[in-house]
Amino acid sequence: MKSYTLHLFAVVLFVSNSIFSQEEELQLTSKDSVVVSSWVVGLGLNIVDDSATPFGEDFLDIKDTWHTVPYPSRISIGRFFRSGIGLEAIGTYNRYKEGKIVDGAINSSLREYFAIDGKISYDINKIIGETGWFDPYLHVGAGYSSIGSVGRSTANAGFGFNTWFSDRWGLNFNTMGKWGIPEGSTKQIQHSAAVVYRFGIKKELSKKGLEKLALIEAMEKEKQRVNDSIAAADRAREEAAMAKQLAEEKARAIAEKERIEAEKRRKQLIEDRIKELGHVYFNFDSHALNSDSKKVLEGLADILKENPDLKIKIASGTDSRGPAPYNLGLSQRRVNSTKDYLLSLGIDQIRLSIEAYGENNLLNECDDNTYCPEAKHKINRRSEFIVIRL
Repeated sequence: MKSYTLHLFAVVLFVSNSIFSQEEELQLTSKDSVVVSSWVVGLGLNIVDDSATPFGEDFLDIKDTWHTVPYPSRISIGRFFRSGIGLEAIGTYNRYKEGKIVDGAINSSLREYFAIDGKISYDINKIIGETGWFDPYLHVGAGYSSIGSVGRSTANAGFGFNTWFSDRWGLNFNTMGKWGIPEGSTKQIQHSAAVVYRFGIKKELSKKGLEKLALIEAMEKEKQRVNDSIAAADRAREEAAMAKQLAEEKARAIAEKERIEAEKRRKQLIEDRIKELGHVYFNFDSHALNSDSKKVLEGLADILKENPDLKIKIASGTDSRGPAPYNLGLSQRRVNSTKDYLLSLGIDQIRLSIEAYGENNLLNECDDNTYCPEAKHKINRRSEFIVIRL
């Protein structure tokens, strides 16, 4: 069980480290978000080709057909929506120089050019996928152009793209074909290059950003699962350790209880053996040990030798007959003779203590005021043994 738990913990730790390493790499950044709606203003250069047709053979005949001025000549403002649709108003200024082709003929005098155009555009990124920095689009619209004193309404169509250096700043490049609505009007091509600035920006995650977010959320979920697994493994280890500790404590408690009970039984057995030996009894007015008394003391010596920690007190008394002071001295001699015999049997003196009762501590009713037969008086002429330490 312990080996399995350690193995599981190692696997969980490895998976956890792998997830955390990937998580460090998978972080949402500004590149994962795209602008989905904004206002855009632009300022730049306007170029008018008044005689070329879009994609015709004279499309790039710059010298003869392109008209421009050496300062900003185009201003625009537009609103672009989440759907990819954009609405834009554009004002342009230009000059038609002498010698350039205008309306299919050589321009004979300097003429000023003014135009106001409105257009609806569609962001091609909605079809091909967001790039974040490159926004190509197609557009259609209408406008009014004035060349000198000649004005014309136009139907417009074209394409262009924005290149963004940041969320706010970028460049716009655009080509727009303008077809004069009045009969006999010629076509125009209007090119432009402008610096553009975005404001009122609203951003959302791109498709890749959403995929990354989904992956991060999945990894967070997996991370939580791993953390839960680690926590569960930790709890399992803690519970196993606690169960083991409780089992060990219970076993120790049982063992201690058994030891105490065994010790009690051992002590009780020793005390019972000492009680079974009985007392050492003396003849009247004597402190000498008879053969029976010596057998008792020899048995007591055996018990003392078997139990090195055993310590006893020898207490000796007399019967009530005779003066009390005399009896006290007699009991002292009796306790000494009892002790001396045990010492002679090899018992260390430190394990023996003594006390002389005299005629005090009688074991029956045979005091000075009570008549008792000899057999009852003998009971009080004794040395008894009290266990002090086991």
